[in-house]
Amino acid sequence: MVRRAVDVPALVESARAGSPRAVARLISLVEDGHPALREVMAALAPHSGSAYVIGITGSPGVGKSTSTTALVGAFREQRLRVGVLAVDPSSPFSGGALLGDRVRMQDHALDPEVYIRSMASRGHLGGLSWTTPQAIRVLDAAGCDVVLVETVGVGQSEVEIAGLADTSIVLLAPGMGDGIQAAKAGILEIGDVFVVNKADRDGADATVRDLRHMISLGDRSEPGLWRPPVVKTVASQKVGLDEVMEALDKHRAFIAESGELVRRRERRAADEIESIALAALRARFGHVAGHHGLGALARRVVAGEIDPYAAADRLVDRLEV
Repeated sequence: MVRRAVDVPALVESARAGSPRAVARLISLVEDGHPALREVMAALAPHSGSAYVIGITGSPGVGKSTSTTALVGAFREQRLRVGVLAVDPSSPFSGGALLGDRVRMQDHALDPEVYIRSMASRGHLGGLSWTTPQAIRVLDAAGCDVVLVETVGVGQSEVEIAGLADTSIVLLAPGMGDGIQAAKAGILEIGDVFVVNKADRDGADATVRDLRHMISLGDRSEPGLWRPPVVKTVASQKVGLDEVMEALDKHRAFIAESGELVRRRERRAADEIESIALAALRARFGHVAGHHGLGALARRVVAGEIDPYAAADRLVDRLEV
């Protein structure tokens, strides 16, 4: 397959000027792992770092897309430019996004100040594609004031969003056993704002009460620690949206004043660097394993001539040559 040459400076300039087509092209380069990706990231680096990144997660069916749409509208009322990355399950055939959240966010489809992109999780267990941090950087550098990252919501792996977001919103709904699931999945530890959506259903007050009780059992009572609020909403009717926005404002101010915002972004950068380095090492390992006697080492392990740790050491030594 012959890859088309990319004029990176022109593409970045167009994206910075607000061209949706240029932003789409840059994110496609990210998803495809294009050879020009290093040049793209180098060109974007001076322009990134100002967007407020909000992660939105929760079990399937709690109303993540509806809540995301409502939040987009609230931020647009503040005249902010908004980017949305809706990370969907992957098609087992094409590898592309299966649900396509843009279909469910038609309210903002024609707004030039809103950019919505569905990204495939590519089978990644955390519900996030490994390319998500680079896609966030594209939207950040393209001038988005706020970037909303909506995850697949696949159970215990939802906690991964905490590593990408400045603020993590955990959505729950009454009658779905979400309180127990939150405790099991460790979501109570990563949620900065808890939202009980579909609060017009029976059991909403009980869900809020259970959540607040479980939060109170955690180690968040010390002075100077953030205590996550629990907010009730009916996102489809925009009920409770003002309370969610107020909670987001308070958390953003808290992490900025406490220095936690810088710490979170440094951790995010460290994780991104590690992921890129590990991908490079895996590529090198594949080359070494295929050409430097992995099969022979395996046969020696089976024959009892060498133990697997010693065999691994020999393979790693060849990586360092």
